[in-house]
Amino acid sequence: MAYYFDELIVSEIRKKNEGVLRELYKTHYAMIVNLVCTNSGTEQEAKDIYQEAVLAFYERAQQANFILTCKIKTYLYAVCRRLWLKQLQAKKRFQGTLEETESFPGADEEALNAEEKEKQFADMKTALEGLGEPCRSIIEDFYIHDLSMETIREKFGYTNADNAKNQKYKCLQRLKKLFFDAYKDH
Repeated sequence: MAYYFDELIVSEIRKKNEGVLRELYKTHYAMIVNLVCTNSGTEQEAKDIYQEAVLAFYERAQQANFILTCKIKTYLYAVCRRLWLKQLQAKKRFQGTLEETESFPGADEEALNAEEKEKQFADMKTALEGLGEPCRSIIEDFYIHDLSMETIREKFGYTNADNAKNQKYKCLQRLKKLFFDAYKDH
């Protein structure tokens, strides 16, 4: 299953949008510092691991056959965890095997949080797809593309920005209902 917001990020990375890549880097950096520093590492080691993982993700995203099957956050976390465990094994600081990663403090909780977030994003994507037009476009234009209500008014032909704002509110209420109906079914 692909993830809508992450697909946009991959699309921008393929266009070599450096700003998106910088934002991606900043967004998940703290998570990796926490992973490494709470498991016998330093911030510098975390930085090295993270740069390697982001570079690996960037190179994979450039490949035409690359399909994102999880959240980017989960992808980066999994790559960093694997790289860190290999580094620990090389330094003889980790005596277990890679399959014993569940014993890392905080890793389980982080993985569960990431899975829950993935499920919520998938439910939100489904709800957004079920919203229909023009609501879907209005919600995307406002929340994803960061368009002003005046721009949305012009685009959809509303008589004034208050009418456009009222329509956005109604669309958001419908989206919430679709999302929570799907979410409580899980």
